[in-house]
Amino acid sequence: MTEAKNKIGAPSQYKEEYIQQVEKLCKLGAIDKEIAGFFGVCEATINNWKKAHPEFLESIKKGKVLADAEVSEKLFQRAIGYSHTDTKFATHEGQITDSQEYMKHYPPDSTAAIFWLKNRQPEKWREKQEVEHSGEMTFKKWAEELG
Repeated sequence: MTEAKNKIGAPSQYKEEYIQQVEKLCKLGAIDKEIAGFFGVCEATINNWKKAHPEFLESIKKGKVLADAEVSEKLFQRAIGYSHTDTKFATHEGQITDSQEYMKHYPPDSTAAIFWLKNRQPEKWREKQEVEHSGEMTFKKWAEELG
C-alpha cells in the first residue's frame, strides 16, 4: 500500500543541490512561502520535502538560526551602543585627495533596548494594566430585578 501511495502524483522535483540553496535563502531571511516561490513549487511541497529529506529540513533550520542569531547580535549592539573604525575621504574634482581613519560611535538606542528587554524579560518589562474590580456588575443587578 505504501509503495502504491508513493507512486501517485507527479514525481518530486527535489534535487540535492537544494540543500545548500535553501540554507542560503534562509540566511537571507526567506520564509517557507518565499522558499517555495524560489523553487517554483507550492508551500505544501516544501513541507513534503522537509519530511522526505531530513537534510533539507536541517538546512532550513541551520539557515534560520544563523540569520536570527546575526539579527539578534545587531539588535543587541544597537541597544547598548557600539563603535567601529571608519574612513573619511576628502575629494577634489571627483578625485580622492586624502583619507583618514577615525572611530565612529553609535550611542545606545532606547527603542532597541526596550524591544530587547520586552522580549527577553517580558514579566519585568511588558506594558501591563492591572484592573481591580470590586462591587456588583450593573447587568447582574438589573437581571436580578427582572427575575
